[in-house]
Order: sequence, then C-alpha cells, then structure tokens
Amino acid sequence: MEVNDVVLAVRDITRVYKGDGHEVYALKNVSFDLYKGELIAIMGTSGSGKSTLLNVLAALDEPDKGKIQLYGQNKMEIFKEPNATFYRRENIGFIFQSFNLLKDLTVEENIALPLILKGEEKLQIDEKVDSMLKLIGLTGWRKHRPVQLSGGQQQRVAIGRALITSPPIVLADELTGNLDYNTTNEILHELVEMKRNLNQSMLVVTHDPNVATFADRVLFFHDGQIVDEYKCIGTKDIDNILSKFRLIMEKRI
Repeated sequence: MEVNDVVLAVRDITRVYKGDGHEVYALKNVSFDLYKGELIAIMGTSGSGKSTLLNVLAALDEPDKGKIQLYGQNKMEIFKEPNATFYRRENIGFIFQSFNLLKDLTVEENIALPLILKGEEKLQIDEKVDSMLKLIGLTGWRKHRPVQLSGGQQQRVAIGRALITSPPIVLADELTGNLDYNTTNEILHELVEMKRNLNQSMLVVTHDPNVATFADRVLFFHDGQIVDEYKCIGTKDIDNILSKFRLIMEKRI
C-alpha cells in the first residue's frame, strides 16, 4: 500500500495510569499505520492495552505522549471538547462488545441516532436507514426493541448504527464476543462486505483467531506494546495466528 493511502498514523502513543504510588503503562510507544480499505485485527493477552488503544483512537481517552495523524494531518486537538465530539461524529464508527443499544428505542431509531445527531433531514435519514436495514438483514425487525432481538440481531443493529454515517474508520471491541460460531461468521462476512463497498478502514480487537483470519493484518499486543505482526491471506492462516497468540499468552515473545 502507498503512503498516500494511510488514513490513520499512530506514532509512539503512550498511556500511563497512575495511582497509589505506582504507574501502569497501558500503552508503550505504540506505532502503526492503518490504510484505506484495510482491516486490522488486534490480539493480545488480557490487560495488554487493546481496548485502551481503541479508546485513544476514538478520542475517548487521551494519551500521555505520542501523536495521531488523520490523512497526514496532526490531530492531537481531538482530545479536547468540542473537537473530540466532532472528530468522532465525522470520522469514527464504534462497535461495542456489549452492543450499547438504547433499550427504549426501536431498531430503526437506534440506527438513525447518529444521523439525527448530525442534523440530517428526515427524508435522508429514512432513506439511509432503509438501505442499512436491508444490508444487515433486519428490515422485518425495524419496529422491534433490543430486548425482542437475539444477540446476533442486536450486534447487527450496533454495526448498522456504527456504519450509518459511512465513517472512514470503524473501531470494534470484541464485536463477536457474545455470539456463537455461525453467527460470528455471518456478521464478519457482512462486515468485510461493507468494508469493501465503502472502502472503509477497520480496527477490530479480538481474542478469537477465527475472527483474525478475516483481517488483512494482525497486530499482537503484550504489556502495552506491539510485539509481533502477521499478514493474513485467508482462513488457512488460523494455525499460524493461533500459534503466535499462544506464544504471547505464554509470554515467550
């Protein structure tokens, strides 16, 4: 990939949590590039900094040092409001493991929420929501509330909400952690298809080697650092990915 295709450049990002006379480095000098149309999977041990990284990239948490560039432009101002809200609204779609759907809203209302917050016209909102419902296969459930849906359906709603504004960057934290194998594969195939159609860049945190095989690259985290990288070529990569992940779990890397 070309340098001009870099959507997000992360350089030497460090995040330190302090308390009770000690410091915990959640991230230590993390650097990598996320390219246009690329899906990166992040794997690592529990507490290795994966979710902290997503929070930093979404401007939900501020790093102690380092810099982030969006399309080659320094964006450290995104960690202060109102810049943070604007940055997320225009650039980021976030898919949470726990879905984070609003229980009192219907499926279509949950999906439409980001467009409403952007102030789009009702006609445009209705058209985009209709298209998204078709894309995620939930047209017949548009009036249902989250409690009336299965876990897989709720995750589809969360994905639809994250993608409804066609954000250039999608961040997902264990997006299939609560789902069975078949539902996981269905959702991942849908996500990859959306990525191709919209040429989006995606960063997915996962502990599942099967999920990682859908990525273009896998970054392996341990103790707040990237300790290895693997370029994927398909489902036959699963043994190599699992082997590398086991090495990290055993702290051999």
